Amino acid sequence: MNPVLVAADPDGGQASAMALELRAVEADFGAEPVLRGVDLDVGEGEVVALLGPSGCGKTTLLRTIAGFVRPAAGTVRLDGETVAGPGTWVPPERRHVGLVPQEGALFPHLDVGRNVAFGLTGMPRAERAERVRECLRLVGLQGAERRRPGELSGGQQQRVALARALAPGPAVVLLDEPFSALDATLRAQVREDVREVLAAAGATAILVTHDQEEALSFAGRVAVMRDGRLAQVADPVTLYRHPVDMGVAEFVGESVRLEGTVRDGRVRCPLGLLEFEEPPGPGVRRAPAEGEAVSVALRPEQVVIDAPADAGVPAEVLSSTYFGHDALVRLRLDGGGTEVLARIHRARLPELGATVHVAVDGPVAAFTA
Repeated sequence: MNPVLVAADPDGGQASAMALELRAVEADFGAEPVLRGVDLDVGEGEVVALLGPSGCGKTTLLRTIAGFVRPAAGTVRLDGETVAGPGTWVPPERRHVGLVPQEGALFPHLDVGRNVAFGLTGMPRAERAERVRECLRLVGLQGAERRRPGELSGGQQQRVALARALAPGPAVVLLDEPFSALDATLRAQVREDVREVLAAAGATAILVTHDQEEALSFAGRVAVMRDGRLAQVADPVTLYRHPVDMGVAEFVGESVRLEGTVRDGRVRCPLGLLEFEEPPGPGVRRAPAEGEAVSVALRPEQVVIDAPADAGVPAEVLSSTYFGHDALVRLRLDGGGTEVLARIHRARLPELGATVHVAVDGPVAAFTA
């Protein structure tokens, strides 16, 4: 590969090198557009999650990076080398990309060692064997070289698949919903194991997932895809607390949506007069104007159900769902029948049919039409 590109630092120094650069990438299947001008930079050693519902284009984007889909327009650069663009096409086997598919896709007739060594062609035998041992140590499976995939648990198979992807020292590791076939308990543990392995290896990785919790807990940045475009790319905290639009707010985590009007710098809505935050950055979205109708998004944990009677809105408790670590309470506000969700962290749940007083903790996001 060519020497990596180093992005310019606006303060005059050098920023981290870019392992992956996408510029105005488009892809289609026949007359149906799938990717619509995608721009994304991924720095060396960074882990990014592509999050979105089925059919939004995230797997097509992953396959475009890997070289299995040829873009209709735009450029793809890996480690500073253009691998797809006008007049340029580098096939998948020459892209120096590692892939971990949904179910590992290990070769059942090969033992673990030969599975991991599969991509190490042209390397001397002794060096190849040492690289296999190194990668298996990295994923916590040292000494498993002679075992067959069928003798391993689902989580162990995924770790072998990760070792195989890391063995050639790829520019980028692509993980295509690699935890989806695991049960919930194993999935959380394997996800944490994989995250630690990637960090220990200093690997650059892109995870494709439709699971919001998985994306927020796994990646340093999350790119939300919608209809073939990136709606927002941000760190997990910014994405959750400062969504750029109502679509992102409602897709990433649970959200309470209310309609209101701006009055004296606040929003009047069924929960009273609420403070609203400024847009999360210049050019992201405009701030609402006085008298303008807006949609309000707030998180269930912002809804307080123990407010004093003179500071809250009366509401009837419709139901409670207990999760152990917290509970969701569904409420119907007085005067109009608007329903909201409140997340509470206590063992004692409010009685069904009881009247509580509801207030909002912190500013909310307000979106114009």
